[in-house]
Amino acid sequence: MLRANPLRTLLSTLGVAMGVASLVAVLAIGDGLERYARDQISGTTDLQTIVVGPQLFDKVDGTSIPRLDYPRFTLADGAALAARMTGIASVAPSLQGGTRVTTKSGGIRLSQLMATTPAIMDRLKLEFAAGRFFTDADVLSSAPVVVLSSALAEAVAPGAPPVALIGDSVQLEKKWLRIVGVISPTQQGAISLMAVTPFPLGNEVLAPSLVPSAPHLLVRARTIEMVDSVRIRAEQWIAGRIPDWKTVAKVEYSRGLRLEQAQTFMLIFKIAMGSFAAITLLVGGIGIMNVLLAAVIERTREIGIRKATGARQRDILLQFLGESVAVSGIGATCGAILGLAAAFGVTALIRNVSGTTLYAAFNWRSLAVAGVASIIVGLVAGTYPALRAARLSPIDAIRHE
Repeated sequence: MLRANPLRTLLSTLGVAMGVASLVAVLAIGDGLERYARDQISGTTDLQTIVVGPQLFDKVDGTSIPRLDYPRFTLADGAALAARMTGIASVAPSLQGGTRVTTKSGGIRLSQLMATTPAIMDRLKLEFAAGRFFTDADVLSSAPVVVLSSALAEAVAPGAPPVALIGDSVQLEKKWLRIVGVISPTQQGAISLMAVTPFPLGNEVLAPSLVPSAPHLLVRARTIEMVDSVRIRAEQWIAGRIPDWKTVAKVEYSRGLRLEQAQTFMLIFKIAMGSFAAITLLVGGIGIMNVLLAAVIERTREIGIRKATGARQRDILLQFLGESVAVSGIGATCGAILGLAAAFGVTALIRNVSGTTLYAAFNWRSLAVAGVASIIVGLVAGTYPALRAARLSPIDAIRHE
């Protein structure tokens, strides 16, 4: 029956195709925007980081007094906590403070120091001008290696290219370390003087200070939504290790307004994108209904003859529903291809104009949603015309002019 009026069938199919194309394009661009936003939040904020650390000070009459008895977390503690966080977070022991770095000319430069493990890369996401980050084997063997920021590398050997420093030695405090990596100057925070060493070397290269320094465990949740569950597991772990832990340790994270705003933004974003997509597909459904209603009027006499020759209401109903689903199915296939092409084209234009790293996200689940939604729209849009056709009286339908 669809071939009887190919132009009308083509127009109704085109309506569904445009609706599905809009849906697929919106979902693909929306998934890409969400991924981009998550990358930005992950790379530029600490919203997904939970810090498990000791209480280093006591408050007495508003004055902070350094404590002498506080837990000192170790690599074994980091491994035990990481085992509890499997699949939802990474754990990096970290000791931070200052150190004195001897330059090639014999001068001394004060630098920030971080002693940690390769798990910190989930949080820092470092890029390198030369070399690499140290490995888990370096940490376990307490290998005398170090990674320098680009600013510290320039201070150590002015004018030397980063690659020339790889394999060279540098002195932190009284210990000589081999340079294995230089952080890219384009990296956020690259202008800071910073040295990164394996965790076991921390106390050996840390400069003496009146302010106590102690290892912390930096727990990085995989997503913003996992922060609360990660915090609960961290508190359960430290409670098992130190029953009265709140008096000597702390679990800190950026819950506050920023985390709640980020979570709310993600939720609103998904609802808004879904609403826009639903409206575009609804337009295609209305087109199918209009075409089928017109077809019922034009084919009233045909329907009457079929019913008079033995066709049941169910047969007429299934005929029109089948036509509706066929139109929506063909439109969905064409629309999915068109929508993906549009999404990748739009994001390419955005990258060229803005310089961002936004890409459309190809997701089979989104395509499945678009396909199922188009079939449902076809069924819903075709139900009323199909019922109207099935309920026609055979005698009145045959007499229809």
